[in-house]
Amino acid sequence: MDFTVPAHIEKVTTQIRRFVETELYPLEPAFLNGEFRDLLPILEEKRAEVKQRGLWAPFLPVEYGGMGLKLTDFAHVSEVLGLSLLGHYTFNSQAPDVGNMEILMEFGNEAQKERYLKPLAKGEIRSCFAMTEPEHAGSNPIYMGTRAVRDGDEWVIDGHKWFTTAADGATVAIVMAVTDPEASRHRRASQIIVPTSTPGFTLVRNISVMGEAGSDHASHAEVRFDACRVPVTNLLGEEGAGFAIAQERLGPGRIHHCMRWIGISERALDLLCRYSLQRRLSSSQFLADQQSVQHWIAESRAEINAARLMVLQAAWKIDREGAYSARIEISTIKFFVANVLQKVLDRAIQVHGALGMTDDTPLAYWYRHERAARIYDGPDEVHKMVIARRILNGYRSQGGPPGGPESGTEGAQ
Repeated sequence: MDFTVPAHIEKVTTQIRRFVETELYPLEPAFLNGEFRDLLPILEEKRAEVKQRGLWAPFLPVEYGGMGLKLTDFAHVSEVLGLSLLGHYTFNSQAPDVGNMEILMEFGNEAQKERYLKPLAKGEIRSCFAMTEPEHAGSNPIYMGTRAVRDGDEWVIDGHKWFTTAADGATVAIVMAVTDPEASRHRRASQIIVPTSTPGFTLVRNISVMGEAGSDHASHAEVRFDACRVPVTNLLGEEGAGFAIAQERLGPGRIHHCMRWIGISERALDLLCRYSLQRRLSSSQFLADQQSVQHWIAESRAEINAARLMVLQAAWKIDREGAYSARIEISTIKFFVANVLQKVLDRAIQVHGALGMTDDTPLAYWYRHERAARIYDGPDEVHKMVIARRILNGYRSQGGPPGGPESGTEGAQ
């Protein structure tokens, strides 16, 4: 693949970077020391500016008001948006709305697109995705207790979800629920659209994450479904296709996450370098003069560069062959980039000393919330296991060591 950034994408990322640095960085202290919902009025103004500049929803097709970028190009944009705590939201490229819009485009019927996709694309409403359950291991998405039973022309949903990101203030939820417990394990669950105003849908609380519950989009909720009734027409795709739809959603979604993490890592490294050059240890020495700090800078630079190339290669393969063919690359970047992010953030906090533990910089916020990067969308251990099994299957299928570096992975696909 050619890693050259196309000229038009270079122009777009330059525009977005300028906006992020000049318009969003100044808003971050208010977010770090207040509530996300308190920023909504000014963020709506910034979102209007983004629309006027033609930079709205870069991942969305043009017919839905977006820029129509392919995944490889959006990867570059997502990195730049990741530089700010508010970047993805301001450009209507935030999770979980991105993934929900993508599956509505792919699997939604015309009525569902009209009622939910178009308002999401315009930024008029928000959505959430309810899959993870406190009683069941999130690392096994085919193992869940939430049930949806058909009663005439309605689904009756009962279940318990948590870490339903951005449920606070969301208009609609997409819910993973078991619709046929007797089916094969990958055909037991379906995805169903549930307006959050539906009787029986209860937002129990915003879960406190390392001491912070958050609000509105910047939150993770515990949700209960108690005899929650919705029309059968709210089924997304086919009955029993929930797991397959989730897999389609998670492939590109992991690219979005990983490039956002690279943006965060770049910002953390920038803060590290700037602070090390201004923090005096004595009248003649700065932190930047310490060999350990120099090593951290060098290691961070190498790791971020490696991570970026790995993610772009995975995005390139998805664009060419689809998410299924790129599943080894997707699993690889998921655990690798998450670990790079954690290491770079930790180094930046260490260099900042006590300041790094405060909310006077974004570092502590990212450290609190992005530690989960090694857990959600599949924990590191599961991704490593999947990669190893597929590589070993490539060896087994050939009766011995493969002939080249690619065959160990290609044989597993």
